[in-house]
Amino acid sequence: MSAITSIVKNPNFKTASWGILIKPVREGKVLSQFNPNLSLIPASNTKILTTAAAVRIYGDRNREKLGSLRSLLTVVNRYNNSKANSLLRRIGGQRAARNALGILGLHTNAYKQVDGSGLSRSNRAKPSALVSLLQGMYVANLNKVDRNLENDLFYNSLAIAGVNGTLKNRFHNTLLKGRLHGKTGTLQRVRTLSGYLENTDYGTIAFSVMVNQPGHSGRGLISPIDRILLQTARVNRCD
Repeated sequence: MSAITSIVKNPNFKTASWGILIKPVREGKVLSQFNPNLSLIPASNTKILTTAAAVRIYGDRNREKLGSLRSLLTVVNRYNNSKANSLLRRIGGQRAARNALGILGLHTNAYKQVDGSGLSRSNRAKPSALVSLLQGMYVANLNKVDRNLENDLFYNSLAIAGVNGTLKNRFHNTLLKGRLHGKTGTLQRVRTLSGYLENTDYGTIAFSVMVNQPGHSGRGLISPIDRILLQTARVNRCD
């Protein structure tokens, strides 16, 4: 989408490193991409790795206790950093998470996870890795096993645009209010947002928009990220 390219090419972002991938969850088509395999600091988008691994591990080992994760996943993905780190320890640490994410098709060279929350600037992730995870967590019957409960737990734990969590104050009075579920990421000079949004023609779209801009405040990066996603919500098959 040319409108998205014009946003990231704005001279205000000449020192920024953008990574973008936008795909319908049930199609192979890429709607938009910009450096999708660039490894960036994901900030709290790391929590997507943590919570996805947790629901897969519980689904395989403690399925009867899976429902008990609901409130914890919601707290982690919408608000709390310390509980994200506790959750990672609970499931067995980075190695256990890496094994669970490998089943989803994430290669170890596509991300680096050093904590559960994303507060460490040593974390790294490619937009392509996060979108691959999001697609895997959305599509039921993965590997011929009924994963509907797990997928629903993960999806419903994400913040809802204009409604709650870290997205409560974003996308008000837009067509994405209530129609975008996502995880924000915020560190100094880092802003990210990954998740799902609804599009009239393409249905549910998985996306990851990440930007690292050394030497500049990250506050000015929220508006262009939101504009990218609003443009995605409007795109149709005739574009």
